[in-house]
Amino acid sequence: MGRVVFAAKVSHVPSIYLGEQPGHEGLHDSLRDGLRRLGRVAREAGVETFVVFDSHWINTIGYHVNVAARHEGVFTSHEIPHFIHDLAYRYEGDPDLGRAIVREARAGGQDARGHDYRSLGLEYATLLPMRYMNPDGAARVLPVGQNVNASWQENRRFGEAVRRAVEAAGRRVGLVASGSLSHQFWPNEEAPRRLLEVSSEFNRQADEHVLAQWREGRVKEFLAFLPTYLRVCSGEVNMSDTVMLFAALGWDRYRGRGVLYGGYEGSSGTGQANVLFDVDDLPPPVPAAGEQREREG
Repeated sequence: MGRVVFAAKVSHVPSIYLGEQPGHEGLHDSLRDGLRRLGRVAREAGVETFVVFDSHWINTIGYHVNVAARHEGVFTSHEIPHFIHDLAYRYEGDPDLGRAIVREARAGGQDARGHDYRSLGLEYATLLPMRYMNPDGAARVLPVGQNVNASWQENRRFGEAVRRAVEAAGRRVGLVASGSLSHQFWPNEEAPRRLLEVSSEFNRQADEHVLAQWREGRVKEFLAFLPTYLRVCSGEVNMSDTVMLFAALGWDRYRGRGVLYGGYEGSSGTGQANVLFDVDDLPPPVPAAGEQREREG
């Protein structure tokens, strides 16, 4: 019987990596340190596989899971190559769990596919958290794409499928929602001089409100707030990573709290934080739609 033994919402902004480079020392030290500390928590929890809800692996039709047995390559960001370039990586994948997720999503009536194409590399929303949380590659890495056209209700169902697959596959899993809080960038001409600022006071206060809800365990309030929050504050890929995370944890049945690891910071206008969520007493997974109808009948 598998179980979720770790769950976190994490930052992946390229300036975390830039802070390692000469001339930029100290940039986002708090976020980088928070990721490293989260990695130690995951290791102590016995995480065998990190399932990463990767908001930079953007899909337009269906749900996609990278089921390669090994992830190996060299990455340069097309978006911001002067921040991230020639980053070598090597991690073991988890084909069995990946295919189990696809099966469970399909059982719930969703279009889901697993891929092991040699040319399907990793995106930086997986690479940067794993660089600090899983530096020696001791845990397997399973990236999950995020559909930019999916509703939050669809994403919730997919997150529920992930939880079912984890329990059926017998893995000790760490769930990683890799994406920002508010996600409104500065205009191009302003961005270089406002690298560490949030784009509006409204977005900053909305982010702080959400962090307080998580810290105080007000999950139902957050979920009621979520549809407006992700729309008004330009949620990254509709905050699909966050929706999937809370769905896997039990949605409005989840009673856990979130602990901030590092500080809340602005990055090019966006709001960033690393938050660890309780997983000690999770509610049971939601059955697939067909199984639910069968039970009710």
